Amino acid sequence: MTIQAEHPAHGSQAEEKKNVHTEETSELVLAKDRTFKAPESNAFGQSFRDYDIESERQKGVEEFYRLQHINQTHDFVKKMREHYKKLDKAEMSIWECCELLNEVVDDSDPDLDEPQIQHLLQTAETIRKDYPNEDWLHLTALIHDLGKILHLPQFGDTFPVGCAFDEKNVHHKYFKENPDSKNPAYNTKDGVYSKGCGLDNVLMSWGHDDYMYMVAKENGTTLPSPGLFIIRYHSFYPLHKEGAYTHLMSEEDFKNLKWLHIFNKYDLYSKSKVLVDVEKVKPYYQSLIDKYFPAKLKW
Repeated sequence: MTIQAEHPAHGSQAEEKKNVHTEETSELVLAKDRTFKAPESNAFGQSFRDYDIESERQKGVEEFYRLQHINQTHDFVKKMREHYKKLDKAEMSIWECCELLNEVVDDSDPDLDEPQIQHLLQTAETIRKDYPNEDWLHLTALIHDLGKILHLPQFGDTFPVGCAFDEKNVHHKYFKENPDSKNPAYNTKDGVYSKGCGLDNVLMSWGHDDYMYMVAKENGTTLPSPGLFIIRYHSFYPLHKEGAYTHLMSEEDFKNLKWLHIFNKYDLYSKSKVLVDVEKVKPYYQSLIDKYFPAKLKW
């Protein structure tokens, strides 16, 4: 599938074009997003994304969120972006980065404790079965979490900084200790932003999503807009699960959100103890990497 940027039209033509796009996208979702059936329980036999179950793992997950919510201020995010946008930490290929994730288990994930490369391949392979012609979506699934090489405690959900912390954020109670919650410049609904400004203009909490988006953009990826949107906002659960912060979205954001809703089901529910044969599927994904990325990237 080729995704092209639409040029703005005027008057009734613009409205007609918008309606056609919406109908076509809705038909795509309805027609295709029905093959994969989400399991009722995660790898631990519990409900997915249940942050209230008493267990040692859940205690660790909550501690990650507590530290994230306290420390992710507007100033902190700006400093982290300035530091990492230099992309001077390493130079390696996409697949080399995938292999590094063999050693990473995401301690903020309450649903799986397998190495991250298995989560990437499980997500990608499940999407590939239902959307065989959307190769950009397969590759997006493979690389969406590569930013976790940062080994940061900010692996949890993402959220905007510079405006009020919405109550739909997981473990919202810990935001009361964040200095921005007491700053009148940042603690209103719009904060430093304006309605409909577009998520590109919103500073998100720093973590693996924004880092991988930065790496992809700065290294000249040819992934289409929905792919980059998925990479940057797939952990933005307050938005795509709870419907928070929509007042900041642009028209293009709403179009891309439809693809993120499709992706999210596979990202969340394909987690399994049944492992993917990495060497068997590697040639296919390497061909997609070659299509959409340079051989070596700066990280």
